[in-house]
Formats: sequence, C-alpha cells, structure tokens
Amino acid sequence: MITLTKLNKEPFTLNAVYIEKIEATPDTMIFLTNGKHYVVLEPVEEVKRRVTEFYQEIQLLK
Repeated sequence: MITLTKLNKEPFTLNAVYIEKIEATPDTMIFLTNGKHYVVLEPVEEVKRRVTEFYQEIQLLK
C-alpha cells in the first residue's frame, strides 16, 4: 500500500498492485485495473518511486 494525497490535500492509501497506468495531464492521474481513477498531488516520478518501494517491501522486486 502507498500513501498519496488527493487534490483537496487529503491523504489516502492505495493498493499499488491494482495500478494499471499513471499519466500526467498535467495533474497526475492513476488508473486502476477495476476502471477507477484517482487524481493526486504527487508527480508521476514520485508515485513510481513509492510503487517501486512497495514492490520491494513485499518482495516482488529486488
């Protein structure tokens, strides 16, 4: 799980396993495999870093 920030500055936790794609339009949009999407304050590179750290933590990546 990764913690991100909605546009209204509310933090929320997202299960990164369900992320299908991330776009900057210019806001960062995260699309999930279930069709939902979230717009967050963090830039794409920061989201990718957090996802990578999460995958390493659960040992999907080394």
